[in-house]
Amino acid sequence: AVVSTQSTGDDEALVKYKQALLGDAAAGMTGQPLKVGVQKMTFLSEGRDPIELDLSKTDLSKLKEESIQIKEGCEYQLKFTFTVANEIVSGLRFHQAISRKNIPASKVNLMLGSFGPREEPHEFTTPIDEAPKGMVARGKYHAKCKFIDDDKTVHLAWEWTFKIVQDW
Repeated sequence: AVVSTQSTGDDEALVKYKQALLGDAAAGMTGQPLKVGVQKMTFLSEGRDPIELDLSKTDLSKLKEESIQIKEGCEYQLKFTFTVANEIVSGLRFHQAISRKNIPASKVNLMLGSFGPREEPHEFTTPIDEAPKGMVARGKYHAKCKFIDDDKTVHLAWEWTFKIVQDW
């Protein structure tokens, strides 16, 4: 949802909330439409270097062709780097649906929060999760992802693949 900073008879708590989100960025509010730019998703896991997926490209189809390898049973996190311009984005969420051989395996619907515009990118790291393990879990998985806000505006949708393997 786009949160306007213009006075509309807002109560004092809402005004303070908007000011907290904006910080020093109020000068950057141009009245232009909200723009959320998701720059990258980074796969983080102990025992290996971070793997960055560049989401700022115009052609994201290569992400589903080039699988990253994930060790079975490893604990991992995803870190997102994104920008917000022109307005406050309210209720930004990350949706991910994972399937294997066209059979649904898991879904994630994670609330990132509300963010105001600013010069430097915002970062959000997901809670720790564990990759599937065991011989049956090994193989290629397909993930469909999107960033969506409270107004149901999809700011970015992309697909990527990963392969669960026995060892790095």
